[in-house]
Amino acid sequence: MSGLKGKVVIAQGGGPTVVINQSLVGAVLESRKFSEVTRVWGARHGVRGIVHQSFVDLSEATTHNLERVAQTPSSALGSTRDKPDAEYCQNILNVFKKHEVRYFFYIGGNDSSDTVRIVGEYAVKEGYELRAIHIPKTVDNDLPVNDHCPGYPSAARFVAGAFRGANSDNMALQGVYIAVIMGRHAGWLTAASALARQHDDDGPHLIYLPERQFSIDRYLADIERVYQRHGRCVIAISEGVWANRDGKGKEIPLAADLMRKAGRQPEVDAHGNVQLSGGALADELAATVQGGLGIKRVRADTFGYLQRSFPGVVSDVDAREAREVGEKAAHYACGQGVSGSVVIKRAGDYAARYELADVRQIAAQTRHMPDEFINAEGNNVTDAFRAYLRPLLGDGMPSLERLWAPAVTFNGG
Repeated sequence: MSGLKGKVVIAQGGGPTVVINQSLVGAVLESRKFSEVTRVWGARHGVRGIVHQSFVDLSEATTHNLERVAQTPSSALGSTRDKPDAEYCQNILNVFKKHEVRYFFYIGGNDSSDTVRIVGEYAVKEGYELRAIHIPKTVDNDLPVNDHCPGYPSAARFVAGAFRGANSDNMALQGVYIAVIMGRHAGWLTAASALARQHDDDGPHLIYLPERQFSIDRYLADIERVYQRHGRCVIAISEGVWANRDGKGKEIPLAADLMRKAGRQPEVDAHGNVQLSGGALADELAATVQGGLGIKRVRADTFGYLQRSFPGVVSDVDAREAREVGEKAAHYACGQGVSGSVVIKRAGDYAARYELADVRQIAAQTRHMPDEFINAEGNNVTDAFRAYLRPLLGDGMPSLERLWAPAVTFNGG
Protein backbone atom coordinates (compact mmCIF):
# COMPACT_ATOMS: atom_id res chain seq x y z
CA MET A 1 0.00 0.00 0.00
CA SER A 2 1.07 3.60 -0.61
CA GLY A 3 0.56 4.81 2.98
CA LEU A 4 0.41 8.44 1.75
CA LYS A 5 -2.67 10.03 3.29
CA GLY A 6 -4.49 12.84 1.51
CA LYS A 7 -7.01 13.88 -1.10
CA VAL A 8 -7.37 12.82 -4.72
CA VAL A 9 -8.01 15.46 -7.39
CA ILE A 10 -9.24 14.30 -10.79
CA ALA A 11 -9.54 16.57 -13.84
CA GLN A 12 -10.44 16.17 -17.51
CA GLY A 13 -8.63 18.14 -20.23
CA GLY A 14 -8.79 18.71 -23.97
CA GLY A 15 -11.47 17.48 -26.34
CA PRO A 16 -14.22 15.29 -24.86
CA THR A 17 -14.87 11.74 -26.00
CA VAL A 18 -17.79 9.36 -25.73
CA VAL A 19 -15.97 7.24 -23.11
CA ILE A 20 -13.90 9.75 -21.12
CA ASN A 21 -16.35 9.53 -18.21
CA GLN A 22 -15.65 5.81 -17.96
CA SER A 23 -12.10 6.74 -17.01
CA LEU A 24 -13.35 9.32 -14.53
CA VAL A 25 -15.69 6.87 -12.84
CA GLY A 26 -13.10 4.09 -12.82
CA ALA A 27 -10.63 6.36 -11.04
CA VAL A 28 -13.24 7.64 -8.56
CA LEU A 29 -14.64 4.27 -7.56
CA GLU A 30 -11.22 2.66 -7.16
CA SER A 31 -9.78 5.62 -5.26
CA ARG A 32 -12.64 5.49 -2.75
CA LYS A 33 -11.58 1.95 -1.81
CA PHE A 34 -8.24 3.07 -0.35
CA SER A 35 -8.17 4.05 3.34
CA GLU A 36 -5.34 6.53 2.67
CA VAL A 37 -7.64 8.62 0.47
CA THR A 38 -9.45 11.16 2.63
CA ARG A 39 -11.64 12.68 -0.12
CA VAL A 40 -11.97 12.47 -3.90
CA TRP A 41 -12.44 15.85 -5.55
CA GLY A 42 -13.20 16.66 -9.17
CA ALA A 43 -11.86 19.88 -10.68
CA ARG A 44 -14.34 21.83 -12.79
CA HIS A 45 -13.04 22.54 -16.30
CA GLY A 46 -9.69 20.87 -15.98
CA VAL A 47 -6.65 22.57 -14.52
CA ARG A 48 -8.49 25.89 -14.58
CA GLY A 49 -10.73 24.53 -11.84
CA ILE A 50 -7.68 23.63 -9.78
CA VAL A 51 -6.11 27.10 -9.82
CA HIS A 52 -9.52 28.68 -9.16
CA GLN A 53 -10.21 26.13 -6.42
CA SER A 54 -13.46 25.11 -8.09
CA PHE A 55 -14.06 21.52 -6.98
CA VAL A 56 -16.88 19.05 -6.52
CA ASP A 57 -16.73 16.34 -3.85
CA LEU A 58 -16.96 13.06 -5.72
CA SER A 59 -16.76 11.20 -2.42
CA GLU A 60 -20.43 12.14 -2.02
CA ALA A 61 -21.56 10.96 -5.47
CA THR A 62 -23.64 7.78 -5.40
CA THR A 63 -22.43 4.72 -7.25
CA HIS A 64 -25.65 4.70 -9.26
CA ASN A 65 -25.12 8.29 -10.38
CA LEU A 66 -21.50 7.60 -11.27
CA GLU A 67 -22.40 4.53 -13.31
CA ARG A 68 -24.97 6.55 -15.27
CA VAL A 69 -22.38 9.28 -15.84
CA ALA A 70 -19.90 6.64 -17.08
CA GLN A 71 -22.26 5.87 -19.95
CA THR A 72 -22.74 9.55 -20.82
CA PRO A 73 -20.53 11.19 -23.47
CA SER A 74 -18.41 14.33 -23.08
CA SER A 75 -16.51 15.50 -20.01
CA ALA A 76 -18.80 15.43 -16.98
CA LEU A 77 -16.47 17.68 -15.00
CA GLY A 78 -16.02 20.09 -17.89
CA SER A 79 -12.79 20.56 -19.80
CA THR A 80 -10.33 23.26 -20.82
CA ARG A 81 -7.88 24.17 -23.57
CA ASP A 82 -5.62 26.04 -21.15
CA LYS A 83 -1.95 25.33 -21.77
CA PRO A 84 -0.26 25.62 -18.37
CA ASP A 85 3.15 27.29 -18.28
CA ALA A 86 5.61 27.09 -15.39
CA GLU A 87 3.78 29.68 -13.29
CA TYR A 88 0.42 28.00 -13.93
CA CYS A 89 1.80 24.62 -12.81
CA GLN A 90 3.33 26.20 -9.72
CA ASN A 91 -0.13 27.57 -8.84
CA ILE A 92 -1.57 24.07 -9.25
CA LEU A 93 0.98 22.68 -6.83
CA ASN A 94 0.31 25.49 -4.36
CA VAL A 95 -3.39 24.59 -4.34
CA PHE A 96 -2.52 20.94 -3.78
CA LYS A 97 -0.35 21.88 -0.80
CA LYS A 98 -3.06 24.08 0.65
CA HIS A 99 -5.65 21.30 0.58
CA GLU A 100 -3.45 18.27 1.31
CA VAL A 101 -3.91 16.83 -2.16
CA ARG A 102 -1.54 13.88 -2.55
CA TYR A 103 -2.94 12.21 -5.68
CA PHE A 104 -3.48 13.97 -9.00
CA PHE A 105 -5.16 12.20 -11.94
CA TYR A 106 -5.41 14.11 -15.22
CA ILE A 107 -7.42 12.50 -18.02
CA GLY A 108 -6.29 13.91 -21.34
CA GLY A 109 -4.00 13.89 -24.33
CA ASN A 110 -0.57 15.25 -25.22
CA ASP A 111 -0.71 18.57 -23.39
CA SER A 112 -2.44 17.09 -20.35
CA SER A 113 0.40 14.62 -19.98
CA ASP A 114 2.88 17.49 -20.10
CA THR A 115 1.00 19.24 -17.27
CA VAL A 116 1.27 16.07 -15.18
CA ARG A 117 5.00 15.97 -15.90
CA ILE A 118 5.64 19.58 -14.91
CA VAL A 119 3.52 19.49 -11.74
CA GLY A 120 5.15 16.21 -10.73
CA GLU A 121 8.64 17.63 -11.24
CA TYR A 122 7.81 20.73 -9.21
CA ALA A 123 6.53 18.55 -6.37
CA VAL A 124 9.79 16.57 -6.34
CA LYS A 125 11.83 19.76 -6.41
CA GLU A 126 9.96 21.17 -3.42
CA GLY A 127 9.95 17.93 -1.49
CA TYR A 128 6.16 17.58 -1.54
CA GLU A 129 4.97 13.99 -1.81
CA LEU A 130 2.55 13.80 -4.73
CA ARG A 131 1.51 10.90 -6.94
CA ALA A 132 0.70 12.31 -10.37
CA ILE A 133 -0.87 10.03 -12.97
CA HIS A 134 -1.75 10.81 -16.57
CA ILE A 135 -4.78 8.84 -17.80
CA PRO A 136 -4.76 8.60 -21.63
CA LYS A 137 -7.58 10.00 -23.72
CA THR A 138 -7.80 11.27 -27.29
CA VAL A 139 -9.81 10.53 -30.42
CA ASP A 140 -6.65 11.47 -32.36
CA ASN A 141 -4.94 8.27 -31.13
CA ASP A 142 -1.59 10.05 -31.18
CA LEU A 143 -0.06 9.38 -27.75
CA PRO A 144 3.36 7.69 -27.90
CA VAL A 145 3.99 4.32 -26.18
CA ASN A 146 0.27 3.42 -26.34
CA ASP A 147 -1.02 0.87 -28.85
CA HIS A 148 -4.16 3.01 -28.98
CA CYS A 149 -5.94 5.59 -26.85
CA PRO A 150 -9.35 5.48 -25.12
CA GLY A 151 -11.82 7.50 -27.15
CA TYR A 152 -10.28 6.59 -30.49
CA PRO A 153 -12.04 3.23 -31.06
CA SER A 154 -15.51 4.74 -30.63
CA ALA A 155 -14.70 7.75 -32.80
CA ALA A 156 -13.21 5.39 -35.39
CA ARG A 157 -16.38 3.30 -35.25
CA PHE A 158 -18.39 6.48 -35.93
CA VAL A 159 -16.21 7.37 -38.91
CA ALA A 160 -16.39 3.85 -40.38
CA GLY A 161 -20.17 3.71 -39.95
CA ALA A 162 -20.67 7.19 -41.39
CA PHE A 163 -18.67 6.26 -44.47
CA ARG A 164 -20.71 3.11 -44.96
CA GLY A 165 -23.77 5.30 -45.13
CA ALA A 166 -22.09 7.95 -47.29
CA ASN A 167 -20.87 5.27 -49.69
CA SER A 168 -24.40 3.89 -50.05
CA ASP A 169 -25.70 7.39 -50.70
CA ASN A 170 -23.00 7.96 -53.30
CA MET A 171 -23.88 4.71 -55.07
CA ALA A 172 -27.49 5.84 -55.40
CA LEU A 173 -26.76 9.36 -56.64
CA GLN A 174 -23.33 9.13 -58.17
CA GLY A 175 -20.77 11.90 -58.01
CA VAL A 176 -17.86 12.91 -55.80
CA TYR A 177 -18.22 12.93 -52.02
CA ILE A 178 -15.53 14.45 -49.79
CA ALA A 179 -15.43 14.28 -45.99
CA VAL A 180 -12.89 16.20 -43.93
CA ILE A 181 -12.11 14.43 -40.65
CA MET A 182 -10.36 15.52 -37.45
CA GLY A 183 -6.63 14.97 -37.30
CA ARG A 184 -4.36 18.00 -37.27
CA HIS A 185 -1.01 16.17 -37.14
CA ALA A 186 -1.86 12.46 -37.29
CA GLY A 187 -4.22 10.59 -39.59
CA TRP A 188 -5.48 7.78 -37.35
CA LEU A 189 -9.10 8.90 -37.33
CA THR A 190 -9.26 9.61 -41.05
CA ALA A 191 -7.69 6.21 -41.74
CA ALA A 192 -10.56 4.56 -39.84
CA SER A 193 -12.81 5.32 -42.80
CA ALA A 194 -11.20 2.33 -44.55
CA LEU A 195 -13.15 0.00 -42.26
CA ALA A 196 -16.32 1.12 -44.05
CA ARG A 197 -15.51 -1.06 -47.04
CA GLN A 198 -17.41 -4.31 -47.48
CA HIS A 199 -17.02 -4.75 -51.27
CA ASP A 200 -14.12 -4.11 -53.63
CA ASP A 201 -15.72 -1.03 -55.17
CA ASP A 202 -16.86 0.53 -51.90
CA GLY A 203 -15.61 3.89 -50.74
CA PRO A 204 -13.69 5.58 -49.47
CA HIS A 205 -11.72 5.10 -52.64
CA LEU A 206 -9.11 7.65 -51.57
CA ILE A 207 -7.74 8.50 -48.12
CA TYR A 208 -5.39 11.42 -47.49
CA LEU A 209 -3.45 11.75 -44.24
CA PRO A 210 -1.23 14.52 -42.82
CA GLU A 211 1.69 12.06 -42.64
CA ARG A 212 2.06 12.38 -46.42
CA GLN A 213 2.69 15.38 -48.61
CA PHE A 214 -0.53 16.61 -50.18
CA SER A 215 -0.59 17.74 -53.78
CA ILE A 216 -3.62 19.31 -55.43
CA ASP A 217 -2.51 18.05 -58.84
CA ARG A 218 -2.17 14.47 -57.58
CA TYR A 219 -5.47 14.80 -55.69
CA LEU A 220 -7.28 15.73 -58.90
CA ALA A 221 -5.54 13.00 -60.88
CA ASP A 222 -6.51 10.38 -58.28
CA ILE A 223 -10.15 11.47 -58.32
CA GLU A 224 -10.29 11.49 -62.11
CA ARG A 225 -8.89 7.94 -62.25
CA VAL A 226 -11.40 6.60 -59.71
CA TYR A 227 -14.29 8.49 -61.29
CA GLN A 228 -13.57 7.07 -64.73
CA ARG A 229 -13.46 3.56 -63.31
CA HIS A 230 -16.53 3.65 -61.04
CA GLY A 231 -18.51 6.67 -62.19
CA ARG A 232 -18.19 8.04 -58.66
CA CYS A 233 -15.59 8.73 -55.95
CA VAL A 234 -15.70 8.83 -52.15
CA ILE A 235 -12.83 10.59 -50.38
CA ALA A 236 -11.71 10.79 -46.75
CA ILE A 237 -9.26 13.58 -46.02
CA SER A 238 -7.67 14.75 -42.82
CA GLU A 239 -8.08 18.36 -41.78
CA GLY A 240 -4.31 18.41 -41.25
CA VAL A 241 -3.41 18.19 -44.94
CA TRP A 242 -3.55 21.99 -45.17
CA ALA A 243 -0.31 22.12 -43.16
CA ASN A 244 1.67 20.19 -45.77
CA ARG A 245 3.12 21.73 -48.90
CA ASP A 246 2.16 20.96 -52.45
CA GLY A 247 4.41 18.66 -54.46
CA LYS A 248 5.42 21.64 -56.62
CA GLY A 249 6.21 23.84 -53.64
CA LYS A 250 2.87 25.64 -53.78
CA GLU A 251 1.42 25.88 -50.29
CA ILE A 252 -2.11 24.61 -49.76
CA PRO A 253 -4.17 27.58 -48.48
CA LEU A 254 -3.98 27.79 -44.73
CA ALA A 255 -7.12 27.10 -42.72
CA ALA A 256 -7.17 30.69 -41.51
CA ASP A 257 -7.10 32.00 -45.09
CA LEU A 258 -9.89 29.66 -46.09
CA MET A 259 -12.03 30.82 -43.18
CA ARG A 260 -11.49 34.47 -44.06
CA LYS A 261 -12.43 33.65 -47.64
CA ALA A 262 -15.68 32.20 -46.29
CA GLY A 263 -16.32 35.37 -44.29
CA ARG A 264 -15.42 33.92 -40.89
CA GLN A 265 -12.81 35.11 -38.41
CA PRO A 266 -10.34 32.29 -37.60
CA GLU A 267 -10.13 31.21 -33.97
CA VAL A 268 -6.78 30.31 -32.39
CA ASP A 269 -6.59 28.35 -29.13
CA ALA A 270 -4.02 28.58 -26.31
CA HIS A 271 -1.79 26.09 -28.15
CA GLY A 272 -1.64 28.27 -31.27
CA ASN A 273 -3.86 25.94 -33.29
CA VAL A 274 -6.22 27.45 -35.83
CA GLN A 275 -9.74 26.07 -35.64
CA LEU A 276 -10.20 23.62 -38.51
CA SER A 277 -13.75 22.36 -37.95
CA GLY A 278 -15.75 25.07 -39.69
CA GLY A 279 -16.11 23.49 -43.13
CA ALA A 280 -13.99 25.93 -45.13
CA LEU A 281 -11.47 23.28 -46.15
CA ALA A 282 -14.20 20.90 -47.33
CA ASP A 283 -15.78 23.66 -49.42
CA GLU A 284 -12.41 24.57 -50.96
CA LEU A 285 -11.61 20.96 -51.82
CA ALA A 286 -15.03 20.49 -53.42
CA ALA A 287 -14.70 23.68 -55.45
CA THR A 288 -11.26 22.54 -56.60
CA VAL A 289 -12.75 19.30 -57.96
CA GLN A 290 -15.60 21.07 -59.72
CA GLY A 291 -13.30 23.64 -61.26
CA GLY A 292 -10.45 21.28 -62.06
CA LEU A 293 -12.36 18.27 -63.38
CA GLY A 294 -15.68 19.73 -64.45
CA ILE A 295 -17.65 17.18 -62.41
CA LYS A 296 -21.04 18.69 -61.64
CA ARG A 297 -22.15 16.70 -58.60
CA VAL A 298 -19.58 17.25 -55.86
CA ARG A 299 -20.60 17.23 -52.20
CA ALA A 300 -18.50 17.84 -49.09
CA ASP A 301 -18.97 17.41 -45.32
CA THR A 302 -16.85 18.12 -42.28
CA PHE A 303 -16.85 15.55 -39.48
CA GLY A 304 -16.34 17.96 -36.61
CA TYR A 305 -17.56 17.47 -33.07
CA LEU A 306 -20.07 14.75 -34.00
CA GLN A 307 -17.48 11.97 -33.98
CA ARG A 308 -16.20 12.85 -30.49
CA SER A 309 -19.30 12.51 -28.32
CA PHE A 310 -21.96 10.75 -30.39
CA PRO A 311 -23.89 8.61 -27.88
CA GLY A 312 -25.30 6.09 -30.35
CA VAL A 313 -21.92 4.73 -31.48
CA VAL A 314 -19.77 3.32 -28.70
CA SER A 315 -17.25 0.51 -29.02
CA ASP A 316 -17.71 -1.95 -26.16
CA VAL A 317 -13.94 -2.51 -26.26
CA ASP A 318 -13.35 1.23 -25.89
CA ALA A 319 -15.78 1.61 -22.98
CA ARG A 320 -14.20 -1.28 -21.11
CA GLU A 321 -10.64 -0.09 -21.61
CA ALA A 322 -11.48 3.53 -20.75
CA ARG A 323 -12.85 2.30 -17.42
CA GLU A 324 -9.82 0.14 -16.80
CA VAL A 325 -7.21 2.86 -17.40
CA GLY A 326 -9.00 4.94 -14.74
CA GLU A 327 -8.96 2.01 -12.35
CA LYS A 328 -5.28 1.34 -13.03
CA ALA A 329 -4.45 4.98 -12.25
CA ALA A 330 -5.82 4.51 -8.74
CA HIS A 331 -4.02 1.17 -8.36
CA TYR A 332 -0.68 2.67 -9.36
CA ALA A 333 -0.96 5.88 -7.33
CA CYS A 334 -2.88 4.85 -4.22
CA GLY A 335 -1.90 1.19 -4.15
CA GLN A 336 1.71 1.26 -5.30
CA GLY A 337 2.66 4.86 -4.58
CA VAL A 338 4.07 5.61 -8.04
CA SER A 339 3.57 8.30 -10.67
CA GLY A 340 3.56 8.17 -14.47
CA SER A 341 1.24 7.62 -17.41
CA VAL A 342 -1.05 4.63 -17.81
CA VAL A 343 -0.54 3.09 -21.25
CA ILE A 344 -2.36 0.43 -23.24
CA LYS A 345 -0.34 -2.34 -24.87
CA ARG A 346 -1.62 -5.05 -27.22
CA ALA A 347 -1.22 -8.74 -26.52
CA GLY A 348 -2.00 -11.81 -28.64
CA ASP A 349 -4.69 -11.80 -31.31
CA TYR A 350 -6.28 -9.07 -29.33
CA ALA A 351 -6.13 -8.32 -25.65
CA ALA A 352 -5.27 -5.15 -23.78
CA ARG A 353 -2.72 -5.02 -21.01
CA TYR A 354 -1.81 -1.97 -18.97
CA GLU A 355 1.55 -0.59 -17.91
CA LEU A 356 2.84 2.55 -16.27
CA ALA A 357 5.22 4.55 -18.45
CA ASP A 358 7.43 7.49 -17.63
CA VAL A 359 5.27 10.50 -18.49
CA ARG A 360 8.29 12.13 -20.17
CA GLN A 361 7.97 9.54 -22.95
CA ILE A 362 4.50 10.88 -23.78
CA ALA A 363 4.36 14.53 -22.71
CA ALA A 364 3.71 16.98 -25.56
CA GLN A 365 4.68 14.44 -28.24
CA THR A 366 2.76 13.09 -31.22
CA ARG A 367 2.56 9.50 -32.49
CA HIS A 368 2.05 9.44 -36.25
CA MET A 369 0.72 6.68 -38.47
CA PRO A 370 3.62 4.29 -39.18
CA ASP A 371 4.74 3.78 -42.77
CA GLU A 372 3.44 0.19 -42.90
CA PHE A 373 -0.11 1.51 -42.36
CA ILE A 374 -0.05 3.84 -45.40
CA ASN A 375 0.11 2.72 -49.03
CA ALA A 376 3.03 3.64 -51.27
CA GLU A 377 1.02 6.22 -53.22
CA GLY A 378 0.00 8.05 -50.04
CA ASN A 379 -3.69 8.03 -50.93
CA ASN A 380 -4.95 5.02 -48.94
CA VAL A 381 -4.19 2.67 -46.05
CA THR A 382 -2.93 -0.92 -46.01
CA ASP A 383 -4.32 -4.23 -44.85
CA ALA A 384 -1.99 -3.98 -41.85
CA PHE A 385 -3.86 -0.92 -40.63
CA ARG A 386 -7.23 -2.58 -41.12
CA ALA A 387 -6.02 -5.57 -39.09
CA TYR A 388 -4.82 -3.19 -36.37
CA LEU A 389 -8.12 -1.32 -36.09
CA ARG A 390 -10.69 -4.07 -36.62
CA PRO A 391 -10.67 -5.55 -33.08
CA LEU A 392 -10.94 -2.09 -31.50
CA LEU A 393 -14.28 -1.29 -33.11
CA GLY A 394 -16.09 -3.82 -30.93
CA ASP A 395 -19.08 -6.00 -31.69
CA GLY A 396 -22.07 -5.29 -33.86
CA MET A 397 -20.76 -3.02 -36.60
CA PRO A 398 -23.71 -2.42 -38.96
CA SER A 399 -23.44 -4.56 -42.09
CA LEU A 400 -25.11 -3.13 -45.19
CA GLU A 401 -26.63 -5.40 -47.81
CA ARG A 402 -26.61 -4.82 -51.54
CA LEU A 403 -29.48 -5.75 -53.80
CA TRP A 404 -28.49 -8.83 -55.81
CA ALA A 405 -30.94 -9.43 -58.62
CA PRO A 406 -30.39 -10.17 -62.33
CA ALA A 407 -31.25 -7.57 -64.90
CA VAL A 408 -34.44 -8.21 -66.82
CA THR A 409 -33.71 -9.16 -70.42
CA PHE A 410 -36.10 -9.02 -73.36
CA ASN A 411 -36.08 -11.30 -76.36
CA GLY A 412 -36.05 -9.59 -79.69
CA GLY A 413 -34.78 -6.25 -78.38
